[in-house]
Amino acid sequence: MNSKNFTIGVLALTAAVLFVGLVLVNVLPQRAVASDVSAYGGDFTITIGRISTDTELLYVIDNTTQRMITYGVQRDTAVTAPAAFTDLSQAP
Repeated sequence: MNSKNFTIGVLALTAAVLFVGLVLVNVLPQRAVASDVSAYGGDFTITIGRISTDTELLYVIDNTTQRMITYGVQRDTAVTAPAAFTDLSQAP
């Protein structure tokens, strides 16, 4: 066996493995999981928390006025609705 043919065979095999990996990564559905993630920007803090397998809560906190609005997000119906309003300056 020639070293040139061996190199071509190894490169072709490597390309085939990489191609199969690329197809598997892009074809299989990936679940987006953002539980317990916080983001800070300006005067606001946004945090996500899961309360069940299909319901998540989105907490939006205004740091200057110390107020928090909680939104409920239903994953199966894609409905977002305000769930609660809390004045954090009055919290014990």
